[in-house]
Amino acid sequence: MPKKYLNVNEVAKLLGVAPLTVRNWDKRGKLMAYRNPVNNYRMYKIEDVERLMQQIEESGNKPRVIAVKKEE
Repeated sequence: MPKKYLNVNEVAKLLGVAPLTVRNWDKRGKLMAYRNPVNNYRMYKIEDVERLMQQIEESGNKPRVIAVKKEE
């Protein structure tokens, strides 16, 4: 049976962004999360992730990962 959902880390790796970026997109409505009924983790439909990838491709913008410099 093919996989229907991806977790936050899988989506982040696929799109080349940080997991926090995926969660922020969820908050802003760019990507809708479903909750796993057992552990309440965010899960994303593969079709929704593909749609977001297509939108990113069409816009010509690539998602950016902004590194936060750790203060010492």
